[in-house]
Amino acid sequence: MKRILFILLAAVPLCCSCGGDKPADEEKEAEPVVLHLADPDATPATKALYSNLWAIREKGWMFGHQNDLVNGRSWQWEEGRSDTKEVCGDYPAVFAVDVASFMDGRTVPLQSKEDNPVKLRCMKEAYDRGMVVMACMHLNNPLTGGNSWDNSSSKVAAEILAEGSETNILFNQWLDNLAALAGQLVGSDGVQIPVILRPFHEHMHEWSWWGSRCTTEQEYIALWRYLVDGMKARGVHTFIYAISPAMNSKQIEADFTRRWPGDEYVDFMGMDCYLGINNTVFVNNLKLLKAVSESKMKPAGVTEIGIEGFQNPDYWTTNIAAPMAGRKMSMLVTWSNKYDPFGQGKVYYSVYPGHPSEESFREMYGRPDTFFCSDLPNMYKMAENISVE
Repeated sequence: MKRILFILLAAVPLCCSCGGDKPADEEKEAEPVVLHLADPDATPATKALYSNLWAIREKGWMFGHQNDLVNGRSWQWEEGRSDTKEVCGDYPAVFAVDVASFMDGRTVPLQSKEDNPVKLRCMKEAYDRGMVVMACMHLNNPLTGGNSWDNSSSKVAAEILAEGSETNILFNQWLDNLAALAGQLVGSDGVQIPVILRPFHEHMHEWSWWGSRCTTEQEYIALWRYLVDGMKARGVHTFIYAISPAMNSKQIEADFTRRWPGDEYVDFMGMDCYLGINNTVFVNNLKLLKAVSESKMKPAGVTEIGIEGFQNPDYWTTNIAAPMAGRKMSMLVTWSNKYDPFGQGKVYYSVYPGHPSEESFREMYGRPDTFFCSDLPNMYKMAENISVE
């Protein structure tokens, strides 16, 4: 828990009815906000989470970390552990995980089936702690049998969308598996757990089988809609659908809506940023994302960021907290720290005990505009003055 001063600063503004001792004639009643989800039948908890994703951006942003509860730099699969917590004493606000292994039945080491029970447990624990759960999908190639990075065929999306084809039947089984996972995600309070789902991410680049090398714009849009419609048809009403292009260089506003599936099919606007320490480009892209977010009335955030093997002592204060300040982002999520107990590699993107940036991270944690687990309001209760349709 942060110091009491921070709690007062962070908690009060999130409730529009709280005005302290301010004279009545100085009060400004906030305009009601109406948001729209791709799934109008979304559960009450899902709608409540969505309202809070919009509300929290007014006061700061949530820190998140991929796989934070699953493994760290020197440990894996140990209940209650977190590299984030072991540095600042608190869990992140957002727990991010990859759910492809639940869907495509893989047996390869990367995101293997052996991880699934642990990931399921961690998603439930995150919700029970009041955290936000977000999931990406590095799906294998359903046509070739390769991995996500197998972009050798330009027919994958077309085959998925061809009703009755072998690839279509297989992909539908994967969607059945995703629906089954959603059904298993129930908190200790008996509530189905909402998840921010990032399907087919970084879609404007060429590396993936759903990317620009393998799919036309219309195929990508159809693929996205096929998944969203497929989840609703399977009775899944706990997903908030987030699009997340890779923005690794200076962009223009139009770049954020290329290959756009439609306002009625996208709920959250993310961007994956692997920019190194280029604050100028980062700020440029944050400003553009904010503009698009507000024009479409959809919350936004940095859905992936980091520098592999970074050693910058002031990274968190200089290259993360400073650029993010006042940008109206809901979150910033760093990529994972690979389990590497002997410290032989440098595949890590966030802080861990003993890293040179520990003090900078704790300084960022203490800021009034950063939200970690213990700072969060009830993210599953509707935010004041916001409705979701």
